Amino acid sequence: MLFFKSVPEILPPSLDATAEQPPLFDGITKLYTCYTCPFAQRVWIARNFKGLQDEIKLVPLILQNRPAWYSEKVYPPNKVPSLEHKGKITGESLDLIKYLESNFQGPSLLHEDPAKKEFTGELLSYSDTFNRTVFTSFKGDIAKEAGPAFDHLENALHKFDDGPFFLGQEFSLVDIAYITFVERFYIFLSEVFKHDITAGRPKLTAWIEEVNKIEAYKQTKTDPKEMIETYKNKFMA
Repeated sequence: MLFFKSVPEILPPSLDATAEQPPLFDGITKLYTCYTCPFAQRVWIARNFKGLQDEIKLVPLILQNRPAWYSEKVYPPNKVPSLEHKGKITGESLDLIKYLESNFQGPSLLHEDPAKKEFTGELLSYSDTFNRTVFTSFKGDIAKEAGPAFDHLENALHKFDDGPFFLGQEFSLVDIAYITFVERFYIFLSEVFKHDITAGRPKLTAWIEEVNKIEAYKQTKTDPKEMIETYKNKFMA
């Protein structure tokens, strides 16, 4: 398995409402992102894994105080991530991971095996349901309401049993789609609710451990304390 650019890059500072807009459509491919957003983190991981740090420039935004030019001139939905490439702006994290796969060189995050392609589609379709189920459980019974969602992942990790990832030996966009949220749920539920999502789920435990060994992911991880405070304010107030 190939891993490119293992040396952490120097990250540009985040832009707030006072920041000037970078030149638009100047031939430089830009990923508009936020260092703390799990959706944007998905595309950031894919960029790193494919070794595209020199080809795709990060333009990080402070979402709580984002520049007005972002929605007015760059991406009207006013969300991250979005990608500026070849004279157009596209968005939506899972679509952008696939876009990077189709339009850039680097290690593949999609696999040609028909069974794995079908399973990839199933798991990507389930990801929004998974996230929504767990977020909703914050105001209810965590074990009862979120437990089946984590069991679903545990069972999915048994599908291809020749490796620790969802598709077996190969790290893929399925792992990227889930890890940015699972990492947050793991930390937040443990800290705030004393609930361990890995208890009784050995495959999920091993999967988290293996993903944490991948440099492309490690370089994107958010500060746990900051994340916990953000989630407390958003979901516990």
